[in-house]
Formats: sequence, C-alpha cells, structure tokens
Amino acid sequence: MNDVAPDPNRCPLCGQSNRCTQADPALEGQSCWCFSTRIDRNALERIPPELVDRACLCPRCAAGLSPQGMDDENA
Repeated sequence: MNDVAPDPNRCPLCGQSNRCTQADPALEGQSCWCFSTRIDRNALERIPPELVDRACLCPRCAAGLSPQGMDDENA
C-alpha cells in the first residue's frame, strides 16, 4: 500500500503542473482555470481511484489532450 500523499500541484494523470489556484496558498481567493472550463468525462474516468478528489487535472488532461511533449510520441 502506498501511503504517500499525492502532490496537489501535480496532475494525477500526467504529473505535470495542474496550475490549480486552490492548491496554492499564495493565490488564495483567485478563481481557478477549471471553474470556467468543461472537463472531459473520459479524463475524469482515467483518474486512479486512490487519487480522485486528491489533486486536480492539468488543463491539457482536463481537455482530453495528450500531456505536453507527448503529442508525437505515439505517432
């Protein structure tokens, strides 16, 4: 069993910065990018169960896109 807490600043799907203002005390009170963005249902379903509601997706994963720098990897 892995008892290491997830990093709230990292996307649980790709590990990139999720740019979540809610996880950054320095940005307290600011609206997060995700408040006005449609989140891809498939992306939500891919989050490992143990990470659901523990860390936010990054904008790319939330949109259902490949993580940055991986677009051509499987081409």
